[in-house]
Amino acid sequence: MTSTPIRPISLATPSIAATPLPGGGVILKSNDPLGEYETQLGDIMRHWAEVRPDGIFLAERTADGDWRSVTYSDARAQCDAISQSLLDRGLGADKPVMLLSGNGIDHGLLSFAAMQVGIPIAPVSPAYSLMSTDFAKVKLIRELVQPGLVYAASNAQFEKVLAAVPFGDAEMVIGDDFRELTDAAPGAGMEDAFRAVTGDTIAKYLFTSGSTGTPKGVINTQRMLCSNQQMSVQQIPYYMEVAPVMVDWLPWNHTFGGNYVLNLALKTGGTLYIDEGKPAPGLIEKTAANLKDIAPTAYYNVPAGYGMLLPFLENDKELRENFFSRVGLIFYAAAALSADLWQRLERLAIETTGERIVMVSAFGSTESAPLITGAHWLVDRPGNVGNVTPGSQVKLAPEENKLEIRGRGPNITPGYLGRPDLTEAAFDDDGFFRFGDAMRLEDEDDASLGMWFDGRVAEDFKLASGTWVHPGVLRPDLIAAAAPVIQDAVIAGHDRDYITALAWPNLAGLRGLIGAGDDADLATLMSDAKTRDFVRDAIGAHNQTSGGGSSRAVKRLLLMAEPPQIDANEITDKGYVNQRATLERRADLVARLYAEAPDAEIIVID
Repeated sequence: MTSTPIRPISLATPSIAATPLPGGGVILKSNDPLGEYETQLGDIMRHWAEVRPDGIFLAERTADGDWRSVTYSDARAQCDAISQSLLDRGLGADKPVMLLSGNGIDHGLLSFAAMQVGIPIAPVSPAYSLMSTDFAKVKLIRELVQPGLVYAASNAQFEKVLAAVPFGDAEMVIGDDFRELTDAAPGAGMEDAFRAVTGDTIAKYLFTSGSTGTPKGVINTQRMLCSNQQMSVQQIPYYMEVAPVMVDWLPWNHTFGGNYVLNLALKTGGTLYIDEGKPAPGLIEKTAANLKDIAPTAYYNVPAGYGMLLPFLENDKELRENFFSRVGLIFYAAAALSADLWQRLERLAIETTGERIVMVSAFGSTESAPLITGAHWLVDRPGNVGNVTPGSQVKLAPEENKLEIRGRGPNITPGYLGRPDLTEAAFDDDGFFRFGDAMRLEDEDDASLGMWFDGRVAEDFKLASGTWVHPGVLRPDLIAAAAPVIQDAVIAGHDRDYITALAWPNLAGLRGLIGAGDDADLATLMSDAKTRDFVRDAIGAHNQTSGGGSSRAVKRLLLMAEPPQIDANEITDKGYVNQRATLERRADLVARLYAEAPDAEIIVID
């Protein structure tokens, strides 16, 4: 495949300065200085309203299946009107806007309108309202944020959470009530508020859950958001050469979707088609339909999303040809992409177009808005998360037996809402934010070749022998080894003699393996001898070839029918599984894995 031509796009040449630290570790800095960037996102909106007034900014499906869209000039006009309405209602830095609904044009316009006049927004995961039973996270977020206005796209959809959570005297804007916000005539007060916004102005609070499941409100300033977009387009100049077309489902309450993809569409004067699908049964079909309709120039997803989309691309020629017709960049983040998924994507691209497509990743978090590193050159396998972004610094600091990545720059958060204790603990003595993840350089003598994710420091554990196990690295390899039968897994073995795993099966993969119809139920497929034999042989082969001895060999595995539960913090709505929370909640299953005489459902690998 390496001799196959590459679809050409413009990428910056990597150039990194590396300064060794006394006692080990290194500080990395891009030799490409950060260019000028806007004071606030509203400046970008106004720029494109002048330069591309009729260009489509956002589009979404209507109930009848057509695309509803808003141009840059319309977006600017509506945002100014909404800004005036919010100011008229007395909203400000101490009275933010809280958004319960997911991605949508109204959501986007309300968000940009609030932020451009110094009113923070707090987008909340819709899963906290729609999939939860106790609404505990919504209640906690409401208490932290103290919103002056709460938005929900539909009363019928959100009636339970609206009735259960005490929102106090906050104004409720539900469904068609949103139209009232666009009726105001922008005045001098709105312009004064717009000009008063600085880089230090808080733009939004993004909530992320740690292993305890307690939401943390990450403060995102205008400087963070604007500088990070400049970093992105400097690493990938392709973005600015042709207005990107994006088809994207990634939730705006997360930094990947809300800060990277949405803001990148704005930064580049691009068009974002809001995908109402997601990587879940019954919804991935909508994603496939949207991609058959709209051909992206760049595509973004998490590995779980690619895993669910690939069968559609493989089995639908029309979809495949449209998807690859003009895509110049395929981007994955939030978790490691398995070699199996990478190879299948690359093979499809070559078979469809005769060209390889640049596939890259990056690293960051909600606290870095989100990128602190990005790959911006052709790599031949998954895992390289690239180089430090222009204008930032990365420290790789010795921590236990690894190098923890830490970051400093204009894209780093000043801290957490209402939690000075967490803020203080998040930074080291040199002011670097501690991500809690480990990295290793591709080449210690040439830092420009990028770095590789080396697991989460907090997830790593030792076996009873003292051998370190790195679940963040082992988990994607295990999934790839048993593809397409295993969809996700968590790794157990702390203070034990050997490694085991709890795994969620892929229903479509099981049906394909066994040759069962669409009506075959999961429990029957999981217990089928073909399933057990396949998993045993696949993991056994992995153990033989992984080269890591006891630190890589999985000796027992249990397939689980119950999906990860969001109320228990086992999974985010972006699809990332929380290793620690899952093992704690399913401690009884872990105990079965280590029983002296394993029961019949435990798959024992020789």
